[in-house]
Amino acid sequence: MELMQFTAVVLLTLLTLKLLVLPSMVTGNMVANHARWLMVISLAMLAIQFLLQYKLGLRAMGVTQAVMLNLVFFIPASWLFSVAVLLLQRQGHITKWDRWIGLWVWIVALVLISVAATIDGQPLLSETPELFWAEVAASACYLVMQGYYDWRHITNLRAMRQALDNYYDQDMHHLLRWMRLSVLILPTLALMVPLLIFVNHPVLAIFSLIFFGGIYYMVDNFCSYIVSSAPKKVLEAEASEEQEKMKEKKLLHANIISNEEVSDEQMKRVNRAVDLWIKKGGYLQNGMKLPLAAEEIGVPQYQLTNWLRQKKMKYNEWITCLRIEEAQRIIVEHPDWSNEAIAQHCGFADRSYFQRVFKEKTGKTPSDYA
Repeated sequence: MELMQFTAVVLLTLLTLKLLVLPSMVTGNMVANHARWLMVISLAMLAIQFLLQYKLGLRAMGVTQAVMLNLVFFIPASWLFSVAVLLLQRQGHITKWDRWIGLWVWIVALVLISVAATIDGQPLLSETPELFWAEVAASACYLVMQGYYDWRHITNLRAMRQALDNYYDQDMHHLLRWMRLSVLILPTLALMVPLLIFVNHPVLAIFSLIFFGGIYYMVDNFCSYIVSSAPKKVLEAEASEEQEKMKEKKLLHANIISNEEVSDEQMKRVNRAVDLWIKKGGYLQNGMKLPLAAEEIGVPQYQLTNWLRQKKMKYNEWITCLRIEEAQRIIVEHPDWSNEAIAQHCGFADRSYFQRVFKEKTGKTPSDYA
């Protein structure tokens, strides 16, 4: 047990130091810096918690004593970590409820433990039924808090993926892969916390390995994410989507367009323009973002978005289907073309991406299709 606690202190300290050396790489990104500092504090609190466990030997004294210290540090650490992820997802714009619910849960947990330790008339680190049930209630509050944050993370992640799908002509989900896995890891770790703090058994070592492996993955990939171009790409997609929504609302409010025009005559006009653009092969240009496609088609971006929405298609899905159809034609008419040449002609980013998407859409590889 002592070895596990010492290892946890070393790992958490190293991860904290890794976050501290990031400032020069994220200069100017206030949101990333804010999230980074929240994670620094979160990891530091966990490191202190395990250091105290290691020094004081509370596990040897009994479960209740260790649980008390764990709750005092685990709740705020999870709160700050969850808020850090929310800040990245929402570009810093989060509600007061999102920001402070963790603090209120922490206060409730501290009050429960303090009251239980006071009314039993026993020393603070004594095994008493009152303190045990207070810790159970505090753990339940923690799980509710983490459940709320997990729901917010999933909701925001879906919105981010939708913005990417409706802006870029390629599948950009890889930009959010670490976040998607982190959103799954956080509730898993939350469910493990009661086991980690209430169980005093050799199996605890297995839970600990999973717990610290999850923390390492999230922090390491957070560092890679914020120093990459991914946040800017996500922001570009979300900003474009929001800008077009506001533009359409202003036009509706000013009676420049009507709801009937948006849903009927306007869609017919867009449909004609799109058909002409497709005949010209406009979709074969690589890097065809939604604003550029709307400009080349000759319609406002929000109209193209509404047209796609009526067809229940996302922008990158629509473009990919058109390119796959062209690739199928090329394979039949030009069997001598290489996959590299077909991918370049059809507007795919590279050969491997073309082969993967072709297999997903047709169920066959390009060579099998031929």
